[in-house]
Amino acid sequence: MTSPPPIPPEPKFGGFTRFEIELEFVQSLASPTYLNHLASQKYLEEPAFVAYLKYLQYWTQPPYLKYLMYPGPTLKHLELLQQERFRREIIDPGVMMALMTEGSKAAMEWPGS
Repeated sequence: MTSPPPIPPEPKFGGFTRFEIELEFVQSLASPTYLNHLASQKYLEEPAFVAYLKYLQYWTQPPYLKYLMYPGPTLKHLELLQQERFRREIIDPGVMMALMTEGSKAAMEWPGS
């Protein structure tokens, strides 16, 4: 009896797996200033990028949630990015500052803070 062929390792891109790259990117969405940067560079207007943001919603599922360092703001911003109106408005520094203030307030109100 022969043993099954070994499972090939996950390909790496620049030394990182796709999982690692997507984890780092999705966590960066917790930053309102990064969202503003994406808008200023017109990424949020690109249909392919918007489709990628939709694809990243798999991070909302339990097997993946445990890997997120800041699940609250990460998932909230990922959800907001699904809305065309938010993608247009995040370029406004006032909207960015409101998100930053909201995040700071939530952190200060967190039990044990």
